[in-house]
Amino acid sequence: MLKHTVKHLKPYTPEKPLDDLKKELGLTNLVRMSANENPFGTSPEVKQAVANWNFSQSRDYPDGNASQLRMAVANQLHVASEQLVFGNGLDEVIALIARTFLEPGDEVVEPWPTFSEYRLHAEIEGAKVVDVPIQSETGNFDLGAMVQAITPRTKLIWLCNPNNPTGTLLSLAALTRFMRQVPENVLVLVDEAYIEFTDDYPATSAVSLLPQFDNLVVLRTFSKIYGLANFRVGFGIFPKQLVTYLQSVRLPYNLSTIAQLSAQAALADQRFVQTTRNRVQQARRSWETFLTDSALPHYTSQTNFQFFQAPQNQAYALKQELLQHGFLVRDGLMPGWLRITFGTADQNRAVQQVIQAFLVNLQSE
Repeated sequence: MLKHTVKHLKPYTPEKPLDDLKKELGLTNLVRMSANENPFGTSPEVKQAVANWNFSQSRDYPDGNASQLRMAVANQLHVASEQLVFGNGLDEVIALIARTFLEPGDEVVEPWPTFSEYRLHAEIEGAKVVDVPIQSETGNFDLGAMVQAITPRTKLIWLCNPNNPTGTLLSLAALTRFMRQVPENVLVLVDEAYIEFTDDYPATSAVSLLPQFDNLVVLRTFSKIYGLANFRVGFGIFPKQLVTYLQSVRLPYNLSTIAQLSAQAALADQRFVQTTRNRVQQARRSWETFLTDSALPHYTSQTNFQFFQAPQNQAYALKQELLQHGFLVRDGLMPGWLRITFGTADQNRAVQQVIQAFLVNLQSE
C-alpha cells in the first residue's frame, strides 16, 4: 500500500512552540534564532490590509490565479506575469517542481550542505540525489565538480543563493559561466529566498539572467525579508514553455485571500524592506567582527544568519549553553557547526557575550 519511496523518509520535526519550551526549561524569556525569521517583524501596512479585509468573503474561494499579486510581483521584478507560479510558501513550489519533473531513476545535483527540502522531495519522487560538497575553506559551491556530476539522467540542479546554511553568495558572473556548461535539457533552480538581504541587491539576483537561459528558474519567498513566514507565500519565475505543466499540477486555490493581500501590502512597502536590509547589514558586520576577533572559523554571510564552527567540537554544548540563557540556535546542519539568525542589536550582543564566556571557560579547563 505505502509508496516505497517514502518508507525510509524522516519526517520534518518542527521546533516546539516557544511557550512550551520556556515552561520545560523554566525560562521567562526565549528568543528563537534558529529559523531565519525576521526579528523586525513585517510592514505595518500588512496589518492594515488584513484589518480592512471584508470578513464576509470568508465563505468565498480565493482568486486561484492570484491576479493582483501576480501583477504586483511582475511589475516589481520586471518579468512577464505569465512566468509566475505561486505556492503556499516556497516549500510548496519546491514540492511542485519535484512532482512535475522527476521520475524514478532521475538524478538531482545539489551542493552540500544546503536546504534539506530539495532532497526530501526528490526522494519522494524516487529520484537519486547527488551531493557535491562545498569548498571547505570558503563555503562556496564547487561549480566545476557540480558540472562533472551531471549525467544523462540529471534532470534538476539546485542552487540556493545565498546558500542556506552557509550564507555564502554565488556571483552572477560565476553563475553565468556555470549555466553555459549545463546542458539545455537540465533545469537549474536558483533559490533566492535570502537574496534581498545581500549588499548589492538587486544586482546580485539571477532574475536578470532569465532572458539568456531557457533552462533557468528563479525562486523567491515572502517569508524572510518581508517577515511573512506565517502567511506562506512563495513563487517561481519559470520559462514560459514550462508554466502550463506546473499550473496543471498545482493545487487550485493554494493561496488564501489574506495571504495574497498581505504579500501585496508587504511588497508595496519597500521602505520597510530597505530598513530591514540596513539593520541586517549592520548585524552582519557585527557578527563578522566578533567571529573574526574570537578566532571562530566561519563563512562570509550575505544573509540574515551566520554559520560558524564551534570551538573544540562543542557545538551541542554551546547550543545548550545559549538555550539556558534564552537563545535558541540551530545545529545539525554540518558536523560541529552552528547557525544563528541575526536578532536585534541587543539580542546579538547578548548572544555574543554568552559565546565569549563559553570560550573563556573552555580555555580555563
